[in-house]
Amino acid sequence: QVNLVESGGDSVQPGGSLTLSCAHSGVSGYTGSTKYCLGWFRQTSGEEREDVATIEGDGGTHYADFVKGRFTVSKDDTKNILYLQMKGLKPEDTAKYYCAAMRRVCDAYYHGGFVFKNWGQGTQVTVSS
Repeated sequence: QVNLVESGGDSVQPGGSLTLSCAHSGVSGYTGSTKYCLGWFRQTSGEEREDVATIEGDGGTHYADFVKGRFTVSKDDTKNILYLQMKGLKPEDTAKYYCAAMRRVCDAYYHGGFVFKNWGQGTQVTVSS
């Protein structure tokens, strides 16, 4: 079975930085193939989950407009870890952050109607003074 575990969430002051990690296992078939998509999403109380950033198996990346260059998504295929480097954090970035995976190119999600089925439990990020 697929397992994804987020870590790195913390309470930080505005303007601070954090790096989230997502260790994954049971994703055989994802590595060694360009046809997969790993993503970061976030959700606040009373709101629907929103996209943050995704990365293709071949390394291509996609970012939500609100990131504005502040966040960087990356992955280490040797260690099977997905990262989200965040800087210049704002109070509105406060949310529970989730990682997810699907064995499709990211465009299948953005324009093909496919959804992520494999999710981690999430890690809380709180930005306040």
